[in-house]
Amino acid sequence: MKAKATVAIIDYGAGNLRSVANAVTRLGYQSVVTDKPAEVLRAPAVILPGVGAAADTMTGLVRTEMAETVRRLMEDDRPLFAVCVGLQILLTTTEEGGGYECLGVVPGIVRRLPDGLKIPHMGWNQVTQRRKQTLFKGIPDKTNFYFVHSYYADPEDKSVVAATTDYGLPWCSVLVKGNLVATQFHPEKSGTLGLKMYENFLKMATGGE
Repeated sequence: MKAKATVAIIDYGAGNLRSVANAVTRLGYQSVVTDKPAEVLRAPAVILPGVGAAADTMTGLVRTEMAETVRRLMEDDRPLFAVCVGLQILLTTTEEGGGYECLGVVPGIVRRLPDGLKIPHMGWNQVTQRRKQTLFKGIPDKTNFYFVHSYYADPEDKSVVAATTDYGLPWCSVLVKGNLVATQFHPEKSGTLGLKMYENFLKMATGGE
């Protein structure tokens, strides 16, 4: 039997890498947790986990030269799955911390969830699919996924919004642009259907290996 592809998980100093790597392993793929751009650029599929503050994430990406690596992945339309803060830092700027420049590969602003809500938004919430995607194969509409965040992505181009979640207002919880997939929720913490979403992405990225 042909060995499945090796998935690169970007290490920029954040946590949660082990749970992402475990999810990849459970699906039968090999994974490498790496802070080396060359290893990332060799991989057929890349995951950018996100935990913590956007400013710290950007600092870690710049320090490890992963900021330019992610930009290159986007320029070349390579398969990339970004999670939580990993989604947010793809946009142009964030309101977090009084305002901070992000990667700018997806035009838009990361905004704070509305006042009057319990923040951070933490726990399970529905994800409403807005357009047909191979990513959603085998995943029913309005499935609950696990969220932990205080900010949400507001992309300029609404055609990249593949799914929304309502908490105070409807906002982008799944973004799809070419071979980029990004979720505000954590698939690795979302049970069987979260794992299914990773599986769908990896099959798309590797040609169904």
